[in-house]
Amino acid sequence: LHGYWFWDWSDQRQRVKQIDLEAHTIELAEPYHSYGYRKGQWYYAFNALCEIDQPGEYYLDRETGILYFWPPAPVQSCKIVVSVCGNLVSLRDVSNVTLRGLTFEMARGGAVRIEGGTACRLVACTMRNLGDWAVGVAGGAQHAVVGCDMYDLAEGGVSVEGGDRKTLTPAAHLVDNNHIFRWGRWSRMYKSAVSVGGVGNRVSHNLLHDAPHTAIFFRGNEHIIELNEIHSVCYESNDAGAIYNGRDFTQRGTVIRHNYIHDVYGFRARGCVGVYLDDMLSGTRIEGNVFYRTYRAAFIGGGRDNAIVNNIFVECPKAIHVDARALGWAAPTLEGMRQRLEQMPYRQPPWSERYPELLTLYDDEPGVPKGNVIERNIIVGEDWEDIAAQARPHLTMRDNLVTEDPGFVDRAGLNFQLTPQSPAWQIGFVAIPVASIGLYESPDRASWPVTHQVRPRPAAEDQ
Repeated sequence: LHGYWFWDWSDQRQRVKQIDLEAHTIELAEPYHSYGYRKGQWYYAFNALCEIDQPGEYYLDRETGILYFWPPAPVQSCKIVVSVCGNLVSLRDVSNVTLRGLTFEMARGGAVRIEGGTACRLVACTMRNLGDWAVGVAGGAQHAVVGCDMYDLAEGGVSVEGGDRKTLTPAAHLVDNNHIFRWGRWSRMYKSAVSVGGVGNRVSHNLLHDAPHTAIFFRGNEHIIELNEIHSVCYESNDAGAIYNGRDFTQRGTVIRHNYIHDVYGFRARGCVGVYLDDMLSGTRIEGNVFYRTYRAAFIGGGRDNAIVNNIFVECPKAIHVDARALGWAAPTLEGMRQRLEQMPYRQPPWSERYPELLTLYDDEPGVPKGNVIERNIIVGEDWEDIAAQARPHLTMRDNLVTEDPGFVDRAGLNFQLTPQSPAWQIGFVAIPVASIGLYESPDRASWPVTHQVRPRPAAEDQ
């Protein structure tokens, strides 16, 4: 059985010990799920011969070694492939090499692994039907993944790590103009289209959609996440974010700007988040984004020194969330966060110059969400605040426009640019480059045009 046994973001596959037909019970074999079991959670049976009822499904009889498979098309017109290969290409301490216009597919591992080196580029490649992350970049500087199509991936899309956090030296890796969809086919949770870590990397102009969990997972410092379109993600989970990081006071300086995040509902429309700053994550700027049909669009989970500025929220019932969880149930986690702080040279330049708030953090009520700013946002709809009473006194809120008609060019056509007559200009709103969001035409693209459909909103379930 594969299920979400306790939390909506923690799945696990568990063996069946026995089935009692008379009692109508299924007993699971040890080891049991680490969080335990909660009534009303969801699960399903897989690798069951009797459940094969549509093309693409299979059953493996491990005693006989026979694979029963209902192919998606007549076998006479198909090529049947069983992969045995691991990672297809490895570049170790290599510089100035470009792989262009190649198709990587049918591997138990991933497409390309880059370790160390400088300025290697993957350009206009197609990566599909892979058993691991499509691309992994570890260390080095100025590597780029540009204009690639990635889909039908067992794990994630592009994992990029680089830069020195102790010195805040950027790696300047780039993930740009890629179309990534249908990832997380086997590992359902915490496998993202793009995972970016380290210091000073950029994720831009990507189209990311159709996955059970997160689209962009970031960690580290001073990344730029901009001009991406994200939709139809987190459809198998709740309490999850299209863009996500959490539980660290030191991972500061990332800017999330000019993205279009829409149609993110969660499993059975129970609610998910657009940009999720979880468990006291601090020092992140959410600026100039368009959120449409996303339940909690911008989420500050008890952190400090965050900014939600100059965004547009349309049909987002709880558009902005701020809480004070470190004054309650999350207070015990502050000690672990202190230990992570002490691992960084925050008392010395450049840390002391860029993040002076850290110098006095643990002498200044670290559990209190101080320094957060919410200003110059456009909110279409009245029920937009989701702010805890303990957080409100420490929050700067000003010049937000709450209205049903901010003067969009064509709301029905989802053109959220503003007309010259919009009242938003009077509060100092800065135009968002809506037309530049998402993929752009370029010779360095694997395919064009790109078609994709928005996953429909599921029927909401009573809580």
